[in-house]
Amino acid sequence: MTLRKVQHTDASSIAAISIEVWIGTYLKRGVSAFFADYALSEFTTEKTEKLIADPNQFILVSENEEGVDGFIRVSSGSTAPVGGCSDMEISTFYVQPRHHGKGIGKRLLDTAFTHCRNLGAPSVWLTTNAENAPAIAFYLKQGFEHVGETHFRIGNAGYLNNVYSYHLN
Repeated sequence: MTLRKVQHTDASSIAAISIEVWIGTYLKRGVSAFFADYALSEFTTEKTEKLIADPNQFILVSENEEGVDGFIRVSSGSTAPVGGCSDMEISTFYVQPRHHGKGIGKRLLDTAFTHCRNLGAPSVWLTTNAENAPAIAFYLKQGFEHVGETHFRIGNAGYLNNVYSYHLN
């Protein structure tokens, strides 16, 4: 496993992993057109290319001998949905499920923490679906604190998300 900064040529791999992880994590009982349309319109190569080109985005990928198996994206200048958080957000953090438990997520997260510290951020925050027990357990084990709640919106529908913060000091 190698960690490296994202390259323009990673855009389609990141889009594919995003679809895989998002659908596998949140659509447990079937895929409706509503969610399929969202995933296919949100996680595209074109949108990923724009994120890669955005100077406010720090994207790090994990790569094995066959390709990208996970990535983390830190957004600077991001306003948290609750008070007391910095403007540094872990906006996307996906590792392919078959690679869970190999230390990939921990290494990606530690490198993201270093990036945030280097920018002088006092903390970093993220949101996750309130029903995503494996992710919540991982974040708490890494030292994140539950600091509030928000809702992830798709159209008019809202889904409860927890907000977590990690103090970098």
